[in-house]
Amino acid sequence: MPETLTRDMSTTPSTSPSPNPSPRPNVAKTPAPTRRRNPYTAVLAVPGALRFSAAAVVARLPMSMVGIGTVLMIQGMYGSYALAGRVSAALVVAQALGSPQLARLVDRYGQRRVMLPMLAATTLGLAGLVITAVTNAPEALLYVFAVIAGATAGSYGSMVRARWSNVVDEPRRLHTAYSLESVLDEVVFVIGPVTVTLLATTVTPWSGLILPLVAAVVGGLWFLSQRSTEPAPIPRHTDGPHRSALLNPVVAVVCVVFVALGCVFGATDVSTIAFATEHGVRSASGAMLAVFALGSFTSGLLYGARHWRSALWKRFVIGMVLLAVGVSLFQLAHSVPVLLVIMFVTGLAIAPTLVNGNALIQQAVEPGQLTEGLAWAGTALGVGVSVGSAIAGSRIDAAGAHGGYHVVLAAGVLAVVVTLATVGVLRRRTTRAAA
Repeated sequence: MPETLTRDMSTTPSTSPSPNPSPRPNVAKTPAPTRRRNPYTAVLAVPGALRFSAAAVVARLPMSMVGIGTVLMIQGMYGSYALAGRVSAALVVAQALGSPQLARLVDRYGQRRVMLPMLAATTLGLAGLVITAVTNAPEALLYVFAVIAGATAGSYGSMVRARWSNVVDEPRRLHTAYSLESVLDEVVFVIGPVTVTLLATTVTPWSGLILPLVAAVVGGLWFLSQRSTEPAPIPRHTDGPHRSALLNPVVAVVCVVFVALGCVFGATDVSTIAFATEHGVRSASGAMLAVFALGSFTSGLLYGARHWRSALWKRFVIGMVLLAVGVSLFQLAHSVPVLLVIMFVTGLAIAPTLVNGNALIQQAVEPGQLTEGLAWAGTALGVGVSVGSAIAGSRIDAAGAHGGYHVVLAAGVLAVVVTLATVGVLRRRTTRAAA
């Protein structure tokens, strides 16, 4: 629900009293008119919010560009899809393993202190990857630089959400802020792959990695230079071993669900490309996937603009069920127009579900584990995307595009089963945390 503002209708007393003051009648004041304000404008008006949110968008661009940029560069320079896939997998796995560990250090020591040296290492890794490919150096160096780039990249998505939790203390505004960041994630994943593919196929194979390299440096420095909104580090207690945020039952449940959800995304990407190829419109596959993201973008904006009174865990469960219903409709797609309608409708359930999952983690973890908890969620999605695309690829080779959509359906059902089986945990833990 948009924030309501009231205008101050109080009168200002005169500085020169009248020589013969007369009593004023007791006239009832007319209630001040209210004016609805766009909730996104309201959260972005928080001091420093617009700057750190914009900087995080630039800093997050590499997460949608580096994987596909690496594949296109290595295939173009070395002529091997297999090598390209292995190097890209090494980068993704390194990031999946390193991101939560960096997030734990960020919670303990602060964003700037931890991520500035990591940003230098990421720059070295990406630059080394490009130079190795351009000079046709030994393949082993590709793996070395890919691991360096992935392990040190960190998660700016979790750090920007931690900043929102630091500058916004009203639940409805935090809900709007999280929704905004999910929408911006969709923008990043729509713009990034298309831009990298265009550069790598029309300029040079390695040019697709130059843009994420520049974005990492510019966006990272811009984001980390903003000290006033950075959450204060919370030192680890010395009275016992530090428990990982992943051991929190809510974080564990959300991460398992997000792995299945990532499988839905990864399998949908590969299957849609195969579907477009089968129907003779392979060049339109990117636009078809953009429709999927457009549905999520639309629902994210609408969802974040409203204040919801129902329990967060209920909305998370409902979103997962609706998403599973949506992906089951892929089996009915036998033409491109029908598939586009199904993708848009199914996409409507994505952003709200991601928003609710991140909000569940924010509600359940201790303040000193917020960045780590959110980073685990992002890692779970990334792992799921990789697994889903790999499994769907093998099924597509055997049974065509609809074989890939069977994987999408199976992942959606798995996500719902896990959600329904653990709904008691989500309800008890989040209700206790809210209290």
